Amino acid sequence: MIPPSKRRGPFDDIFRDMEDEFKRMEEEMNKIIGEASKGNAKIMQGKPIVYGFSMKVGPDGKPRIEEFGNAPVRSLPNADVTAGQREPLVDVIDGAEEITVIAELPGVDKKDIRLEADDDILSIRVDTAGRKYAKEIELPAEVDVENVKANYKNGILEVKLARKEPAKKDRKQLKVE
Repeated sequence: MIPPSKRRGPFDDIFRDMEDEFKRMEEEMNKIIGEASKGNAKIMQGKPIVYGFSMKVGPDGKPRIEEFGNAPVRSLPNADVTAGQREPLVDVIDGAEEITVIAELPGVDKKDIRLEADDDILSIRVDTAGRKYAKEIELPAEVDVENVKANYKNGILEVKLARKEPAKKDRKQLKVE
């Protein structure tokens, strides 16, 4: 008989992954605080350091942990990481006919928001004298980039992206020789 302490439960892998991610985030936070205490130029002097994460369950049933804040943004491969750049807090709502992305972008003008999208990625960028935001969001499904509605009001950006119709697969009779 296997002792209770050695049994594996259905959530062991998920909790182990979450624990590893928390350790990694703690190390990153300690590094940021260490740089700030040394007066490192990467951290803006006199400005608050914002860092956090949100946890959601992805479409595959596995937890997803997303970071946000004004710590250097590592997740954007083409981003210009500069002091003061923030990753906006973002929520993705996966609806039956459309995907809605809501992002907090306080203190910017509508004209300064740059949105780009491809089949399954939405990119949000703001680069003004006062504020810099950057975030790439992996969407839960492919979207029709020709059918997008974006609205910005009171510091909140709402982007509605219509889901792409699944491509019909044509079956063809094949000849055996």
